Amino acid sequence: MKRIAVKVGSNVLTRPDGTLDVTRMSAIVDQLAALHKRGMEVILVSSGAVASGRSEIKMNHTLDEVSSRQLYSAIGQAKLMGKYYTMFREHSIICGQVLTTKEGLDKADHYSNQQNCMEVMLKEGVVPIINENDTLSITELMFTDNDELSGIMAEMMGVDLLILLSNIDGIYNGNPQDPQSTVIRRVHPASEDMSQYIQAGKSAFGRGGMVTKSRIASSVAGKGIPVVIANGRKEDIILKLIDNPEDTICTRFEPLNI
Repeated sequence: MKRIAVKVGSNVLTRPDGTLDVTRMSAIVDQLAALHKRGMEVILVSSGAVASGRSEIKMNHTLDEVSSRQLYSAIGQAKLMGKYYTMFREHSIICGQVLTTKEGLDKADHYSNQQNCMEVMLKEGVVPIINENDTLSITELMFTDNDELSGIMAEMMGVDLLILLSNIDGIYNGNPQDPQSTVIRRVHPASEDMSQYIQAGKSAFGRGGMVTKSRIASSVAGKGIPVVIANGRKEDIILKLIDNPEDTICTRFEPLNI
């Protein structure tokens, strides 16, 4: 395995009060740095900008949803990247920011330019950190969430594995709160419909939920790339998924042979 993409959701990177969980961020960076030092190319799709910006500014008036998202992301993205830059630098690794929009990726030249930029970054040992440019995106032009963005990036860059980190262990065969429910360990996207198992819902600080993760995972796996949904709050989860996948609880979407 040479190249992986890891998507980290807002529900992993933020505390209940909306502030950045710096300890969790550091743990994720430590794992990615360990893989990088093994010679693996790592792409990080990171949420958390809007949530981190929300905790930085207090207003005595109300903004509409689009304006508040633009404001929070402009503040929060700088804060988020500053943290990542410092954490990766502690491992003597350089990271770089890549902001994108759904509208931009619909254009062939923009798509090609971003693909080329990221290939150059990876060739030079730089870790690309990707997020949607929420300061430019408006509601009807936004990705469903960063799960959708990570799926596009996985296909664009031809990764060997896409890891979607959430705050639960994977897709359950019942209500995750029910002790009788268990994680569905393997999914074959060509033959299995997961919608019957998934409850529609969103995290406090993210736009998506398990419905989107399942849809994106199935789509990406259908194009020959394995996808794993796992709990980003578990200790060393990324390393365990790479080094000991059979014994690590997660939901794996098996790739179609194409």
